[in-house]
Amino acid sequence: MHIAQQIAAQAVSQVAAGRNLSVTLEAAFRQHAKITPQQRAAAQDLSYSTLRFYGELQALLAQLLNKPLPDVRVHHLLLVAIYQLRHDQAAAHTVVDQAVTAAVAFKKPWAKSLVNGVLRNFLRQRDTLLRNVAANEVAVYSYPQWWINKLRQQYSQHWQAILLSGNQHPPMTLRVNCRHSHTEQYLQQMTQAGLDGRILDKQALMLAKPLPVDKLPGFQRGQVSVQDYGAQLAARLLDVHDNLRVLDACCAPGGKTGHVLELADVEMLAVDSDEQRLQRTHSNLERLQLSARLQVGDAAQPQAWWDGVPFDRILADVPCTASGIVRRHVDIKWLRREADVASFVAQQAAILHSLWQLLAKGGKLLYVTCSIFHEENQGQIETFLARQADAVQLPLPMQQLDSGLINQQQGQLLPCAEHDGFYYALLQKN
Repeated sequence: MHIAQQIAAQAVSQVAAGRNLSVTLEAAFRQHAKITPQQRAAAQDLSYSTLRFYGELQALLAQLLNKPLPDVRVHHLLLVAIYQLRHDQAAAHTVVDQAVTAAVAFKKPWAKSLVNGVLRNFLRQRDTLLRNVAANEVAVYSYPQWWINKLRQQYSQHWQAILLSGNQHPPMTLRVNCRHSHTEQYLQQMTQAGLDGRILDKQALMLAKPLPVDKLPGFQRGQVSVQDYGAQLAARLLDVHDNLRVLDACCAPGGKTGHVLELADVEMLAVDSDEQRLQRTHSNLERLQLSARLQVGDAAQPQAWWDGVPFDRILADVPCTASGIVRRHVDIKWLRREADVASFVAQQAAILHSLWQLLAKGGKLLYVTCSIFHEENQGQIETFLARQADAVQLPLPMQQLDSGLINQQQGQLLPCAEHDGFYYALLQKN
């Protein structure tokens, strides 16, 4: 297990330096080519979990150190081990022994004894240390203070629940391909395969616990896809039917693209600025036995790829802070800066303005983010409507949705046990 601790410490150090966790982990795994699948899974779990509680762990460790450590890897190894001692089920002496062994790999003469001393001090002083950080919001909620302040100001009744929800493990939800099956039938297949789950609606199933996709019946044949329940609303809210001309303007990795094509026979153009991510869209559609025209292009500069024929429907799943999906991407909390919000807002506004020119009269555009910040969501739409005389925001067809799925603030879906946080605005061109 000390290999897992070592890799996790390196990954957390890289995130603290501003790098993406998944990219960092894959690079670390390539460096440790001989690790077992169990070690790989343990390293991934420790990395995600340490970052999930990073604010708390930093506050606890700060009380145990007299000065900054000269090697950040040792600092982050201590965070990983304190996470285990604080939240994991492993025996305390085992965690300490493994961390001491992991420290040897950093080739610092002082590291072994320091790690041993700090972790044993944590065990002795644990209750006092926890009481000392009880008034520290960054430690209590494990988010940056600016993030906490923003949610408290924008969601005075829900901010604590939102923060706590973001620190939970995300559910694994499936979208049953209605061209192949239906939820009741697929649930029977799962039961026969020894898998447990429950139906959320006519296309959504939530698994009792996550598992690799190759264990899902019919996955490779396109019977089912992995997609958050909240994300599954996009294709339904877009109001598609046969023979429409549809644009998915920021399509990768293609989950929503595939869902639209499952619901109706449309002429689909799927565009994304990232060629490698667009290849994932191609792979997903191929697995689902569906087809679309794929195009590398910038949604904010359609003149480079648009053929001049208006679209009846446009899905604009725009780049955003991803503040609604932090439980799946725990590094986002620590990579984002408050100034990033304004940067995303400007990018979204440019995309929305450009795509509006491509929409046919009477057509509908669904604006989507996986954010919970008002500036990116209803605030963005209100600014757009004030400038665009031919645009109107339509009420969302609530009868299509389960009761309580969308809160009273129009279009804003807050993260909860069943889904992540999303925002939807359906606009029509008059």
